Formats: sequence, C-alpha cells, structure tokens
Amino acid sequence: MSDASHTTSRKNPIATLFLDHPATVDETYFQHMRFAFSFAFWLGVAAFAALVHAIIPALCETTASRILKRLHTRIESRH
Repeated sequence: MSDASHTTSRKNPIATLFLDHPATVDETYFQHMRFAFSFAFWLGVAAFAALVHAIIPALCETTASRILKRLHTRIESRH
C-alpha cells in the first residue's frame, strides 16, 4: 500500500488548526477571533486592576472580580 492512499483520508491541517475548534461553538474563524480577542482584552484589564489593587488596596476593590464574573457568564451562555 502506498502513502498516497493515506493522504486522501487525512484532514486538511489548515482546517484542523484554524476551523475545527470555532466550528464546535458554531462560529466562523473571524467570529471566534473576535470573541477571543475581546476575552483577552478584558482579562488584561482585570489583571491590571488586580495589580493596582495589590499596590493600593483602596483602589479597584471589586473591579477584577466583577470582570471575571461577567466573563464567566459570557462563557457559560455560549454552551
């Protein structure tokens, strides 16, 4: 049996890397990218708020936890 017979049954590696996972949550690549970038942005804001709070406890007392609760709700509503 030649290797050529196996290549036709293999999945496209581009689809595997970029399309398979977004499809599992009923999104296109770009819809998923937008969601992930938005999520990353808000995680960064939460991390910065936590850092500010660590240095000056009177500031950003609930900011990070409020952001994380909102992000958790967004994730849960997707499934």
